[in-house]
Amino acid sequence: MVTKYDARGLIVRTLETRVVKLGYKAHVIEYSSEQKRRSKRVPISKKKLLKYHKGPGINLQNETTKIKHKIHKEKLKLKENAIKAAIENAARAELLLTEDYGHLEPDAGETTTQYKQSEIAANVDITSATKFFTLDLNFGPYCLKYSRNGRHLVLGGRKGHVAALNWVTKKLACEMNVMESVHDISWLHIETMFAAAQKDWVFIYDNQGIELHCLKSMNGINKLEFLPYHFLLASGSRDGYLAWLDVSIGTMISRYHTKLGNISVMTQNPSNALICVGDSKGVVSMWSPNTRQPLAKMLCHKQKVEACTIHPYGTYMATSCPDRSLKVWDIRQLAGPVHNLFLRYPAQYLSYSQRGLLAAAMGNVVEVYRESMNEIKPYLRHKSSWNITSMQFCPYEDVLGIATAKNVSSLLVPGSAEANYDALEINPYQTKKQRREAEVKALLDKIQPELITLDPTAIAEVDVPKLKEKVEAKKKLLYIKPKQIDFKPRNTKAKGKGGTAKIIKTKKILKDLKRRENIEMLKDVNTEMSTKKAEVPKKSYGVLDRFVSK
Repeated sequence: MVTKYDARGLIVRTLETRVVKLGYKAHVIEYSSEQKRRSKRVPISKKKLLKYHKGPGINLQNETTKIKHKIHKEKLKLKENAIKAAIENAARAELLLTEDYGHLEPDAGETTTQYKQSEIAANVDITSATKFFTLDLNFGPYCLKYSRNGRHLVLGGRKGHVAALNWVTKKLACEMNVMESVHDISWLHIETMFAAAQKDWVFIYDNQGIELHCLKSMNGINKLEFLPYHFLLASGSRDGYLAWLDVSIGTMISRYHTKLGNISVMTQNPSNALICVGDSKGVVSMWSPNTRQPLAKMLCHKQKVEACTIHPYGTYMATSCPDRSLKVWDIRQLAGPVHNLFLRYPAQYLSYSQRGLLAAAMGNVVEVYRESMNEIKPYLRHKSSWNITSMQFCPYEDVLGIATAKNVSSLLVPGSAEANYDALEINPYQTKKQRREAEVKALLDKIQPELITLDPTAIAEVDVPKLKEKVEAKKKLLYIKPKQIDFKPRNTKAKGKGGTAKIIKTKKILKDLKRRENIEMLKDVNTEMSTKKAEVPKKSYGVLDRFVSK
């Protein structure tokens, strides 16, 4: 190590020296601490980098690039370098994802479908075994919903029983009987508020069971869905009405009739926040609060759509029909079916997990399917004592919650949930202070309902027709005569003010200003037109080029 000092005796730089013998000469190579740190970074495999690759970048090579301006080039270079650094850091940070996904491995001659829940619970760790339980209740049939972080569960019974609890610690938050039927239930943006679709109207309660609001504009509701990034509570009624309510400001964004009759099948697409509604003609229509007509329609079955669910990433949609068919569609391209299955019985309820496992409830039997070798095969099977009335996979937990007429059960499904969570997005272990901060941040990042479209990336694209209209309008400016100035002075009765000479002088000043503005405008248009003209390549005569007129 070599340490250099300045005149005051302060350390300036620390270097590491290495002597390399090459033949009869000895070369001394010096490494700074920064270079030494960089040289020790482990290279990343190309396979890992491809996993986080974000597509081809902008061509910035001097010979082939279309970007001529130096400043723009430098800005784009910095942007491309930042993207490359982000890809590299994401690949390096993969080491921090310590949790691995669970799965079932059958022995030779066995299948995973023959394993019972009691056998799975007996062979897992104590913490996971406590997540398998059954609550015996007598006010069903029940519907259930998990919160976005997977820690809290809310139940609603048809006979008026409503309860909210932390299902991991089994701590009850509130329990009450609303004395009228509850058709659906949903959490709002945080676990301290939930909405219940009761007999006539939708009511909002806090986690202590106190009624906060009564939404009389939402009446006769069958289904509820909450859009977390838009703060919208969407509802489908028995009369065929769809409604969107902004819970952050308490206003009704949109409400109209779909002409589809009783809405009994409704779900949301998490990727673009569209509401998907299944009707009695086998059509799944996708609705936005901005238009009274569906943005897209898919003919999925020949009979009525019994159930519909969408993958959390917005890639696939699964639908079922009374003819025992189960179809999986590519919802990004509105194409398919990608997979087509025939079940033993018609599936009344469907649910997708974070890892792509598909659960289908057929009477009192629930089957979980997993994709392997481009085929969907049964993964787990469970038989309940009563017919299943609601079902949902729990986020960030290998758990499937099912509700029946008499009980609510939590089933273990290894490998169904995302093992690693982003604490800045959704934190299952957040404290009270973190929850408040997250709520404020979510409100600041709230997306306006006008941006709900079929293709969420369309907002970043250029509107080509309007751009062409603007260019044509600029071209026309060259042939338009400037408008005549019709100057009328104000009548001033004060003595010594105004006069013919002053009016003529003011008119002349205004005419000069207008003429200068028109000249500047024409200059700008001419420069734009001249830069856009394609340069015709000149013919080369070799050495004689010096005599060609320029």
